[in-house]
This record gives sequence, C-alpha cells and structure tokens, in this order.
Amino acid sequence: MKGLKHIDELFFIGIGGIGMSALARYFNARGYAVSGYDRTRSPITEQLEEEGITINYLDIVSPEMHGWRPENVRVIYTPAIPTSNTIFTHFENSGFELLKRADLLQLVTAQTNCLAVAGTHGKTTTSAILGHLMAACDMPVTAFLGGILENYQSNFIDQGDSWTVVEADEFDRSFLKLSPWAACITTVDADHLDIYGSADELTNTFRQFSALITENDRLLVGLDSGLDGSTVAVDQPADYYATNIRISKGSYLFDLITPHTKLEDLVFHLPGHHNLHNAVNALGLAILAGAPTDRLPEALFNFKGVHRRFSYRIRREDLILIDDYAHHPTEINALFQAVDEMYPGERKLIVFQPHLYSRTRDFAAGFANSLNQFDQVVLLDIYPAREEPIEGVTSDWLMGLMKHPDAALVRKEELPETISNSNCMIKLMVGAGDIGEEVSKITQVLSYAS
Repeated sequence: MKGLKHIDELFFIGIGGIGMSALARYFNARGYAVSGYDRTRSPITEQLEEEGITINYLDIVSPEMHGWRPENVRVIYTPAIPTSNTIFTHFENSGFELLKRADLLQLVTAQTNCLAVAGTHGKTTTSAILGHLMAACDMPVTAFLGGILENYQSNFIDQGDSWTVVEADEFDRSFLKLSPWAACITTVDADHLDIYGSADELTNTFRQFSALITENDRLLVGLDSGLDGSTVAVDQPADYYATNIRISKGSYLFDLITPHTKLEDLVFHLPGHHNLHNAVNALGLAILAGAPTDRLPEALFNFKGVHRRFSYRIRREDLILIDDYAHHPTEINALFQAVDEMYPGERKLIVFQPHLYSRTRDFAAGFANSLNQFDQVVLLDIYPAREEPIEGVTSDWLMGLMKHPDAALVRKEELPETISNSNCMIKLMVGAGDIGEEVSKITQVLSYAS
C-alpha cells in the first residue's frame, strides 16, 4: 500500500475505539501484524483478540517494543490519547512515525472509490445503511463504521476494495484529508464550537469539504443546508426525496424519487424522519455507485440498525425501553419526533447524560427545550470525556434552566429504582458517554420486575 511500503507492523494506541478498531480489523485481514494498546477491556477489544490481534492493557513499553525498528512499524493514535501516555511518548521520542487515525484512513481510501458520509448528525446510521446496501447487493465494498451494525455485529464490512464507505468526521477537520468519489452531507448544525469557535466557521469548513468532490451531482446535501449539490429531503420535492410516507406495523413505507428512477413501497424499520433522511442519502449514494436498483428494496428491508441508535432493549405492549446515542439538542428533538410518532399519547421518560461541559454550556437552552418535551426527565452528571470541568456548568444547572415539573438529578446507582418507579410506558436512555454501560443493568431490572 502506498505510504506503508516496507511496513511489517501497525500498532494502534487506543485500539478499542470504534474508528480505530475498524482500521485494525482491515489491516489484520490483509496480513499485516497488528497489535495495540487500550486502557480497558471491552466487547470490541475482546473481539479483536479473538481475531488474533494482541492488545496491551497496561501503559508500559513491553520488551518487544524496544526491539522494533522505526522503518518497519507505523504507530497509529487517536487524539483522545493524552500526550502523557507512556507508550505514545516512547514511540514519539524513538524516531517512529506516528499517524493519526484520519491519516491512515486517508491512505486506505485514496486507492479506492471513496463514498464519504459527512454531517453533524446521522453519519453513523447513514454510512451503516450505505455499507449494508452495497454489501447486500454484492458490490466490492469495505466500510469503516462508527457503530456496531446489528446485521454484522461489527463496525467493519469487508467485501472488496473497489469501494470504501467512511464517516467523514468534522471534529478536528480531519475530513478535509479525504479524496471522495462521492459524498453526502446529512446536516450542518452548530457543534464542536470548542474547536471551530463559531457556527459560521463550521459551515465554511463543510464548504471546503464540498469542494473535494469534483462532480457536483455526486454531492448530496440537505434541501435547506445552503450548500451546493444534489438536494435530499423527506416529504418535500428535491433531487432525492422520500414521499408517500406511511407507517405500517411499526415501520415506514415510502417511495423514493431520484433524478433517474422511482422506487415504490420501500420498507424501512428505523423510526423517525431523521432516519428516513439518512436512508435517502444512503440510497442516493448507492445508486450513484451503481448498485442495482432492483435489489435495493430487499437490502433496505433487511437493514436491522446500529447499536445505540434507537435500539430497542425491551419491546412489549406494556413497556418500551430504548437505548440511543443522541448528545445534541437537534438529535434529542429527532428522537422525540420518532418516539412520539410511533407511540402517540404514551407517557415518555428520558434518562439523559450530557456529554462534554463545553457542549452543555454552548447549547444549554437547546437542551432545556428538547428535554422539556418529555413527560419525565432524569439527568445524570455530565460525562467529561476529554474535558476539564467548567465552573458553573453542571447537570443541576441545566435542570434549573428546564423548569420541568418532573425532573430529577440522580446518581447511577439510583437509576434502577428511579426508572422502575416511573409510570411512563416509554423509557429512553440517552447520551454519548458511559450511560450505555448502564443499559444492560436496567434491561435486566425491568425484565425481572415484569
């Protein structure tokens, strides 16, 4: 591979990350020696070990690392790894070339027809649908995904190297390193203001990304995005849009209109108009890439979803428990629209863990408004991720802005009792932090209580 000539080994610092692990799987499947470090064991690291990848869980330089030669090893790291990490420091000070995950992804996709999914919301679901559609249509595709696909129980689809499907991440402008053959931009909402400083600067960066696509009809953009490209919409005329939308047995039925074809009575199982929008983007890119349109309806019907994206954990007539990754007011609004459309008139509880002090501060009013739509709100403390606390920015402060008659701040150990005592039939556990680790516990408690 260009850029990796003479490389025998790839070592991933933070190999358990959702993006890093997909790349580790890719190189492991192609015969490279792959190993890595991560702070904690997880289902992902356990799967990687089962696939033959060696993982170190201690931040120490092993004896074999001292024997590695810089010209034969590439070290890949995620920006989430602190520069004080012992292993990172060892390689940095020993003459090894260190690549960010985005740089390695650039090397991989540069040799393929790259389909890039960008946008502040919906990247994981859209790229997952797209990867699945192409794989189900027997196209030679490799997909690097930011979530675990229920169909494959993996974040990686490996069916050939002619096409690649990737999430084009705007977080640190890394998507500007890609060379997409075609792309979509799902949404452009203010986010990552700690990086960009202003919504205008974020939008300008998406315009820079748009310029990477050489053919204008190979860029799909939201109808109201203000960006140039082929437009995408739900229930509004556009270049690619869903129309004649109905609900049957908890799923959507719709027709897809494109510049060149019409597909009727498509069935899609994920709730919410935001997910319909994601599906239209994925179908549009698949059609541009040459997917056989006669096989797309069955492929879409068989798509089961992505872990922690409106994932049903309990689905009974008297109780619904849903797990979702939403961590921005726009995403919570979309989540409410979806659940309210599917379960009108039912009382709804949201358990929400805010993600990042800066995001909570920057979008506090939006969070308050989006959470106020639910009948009952339970807040966990803010998940800090990479950040230090910001004075005055707490979940208790956010709750005060909400002025909700039935809102409470609870500790994780209080969650089972709090949720069990709720009289809401619809219960949602929401956030991008470690709330996902609590979902299995709550599922067991609620199932046992029934």
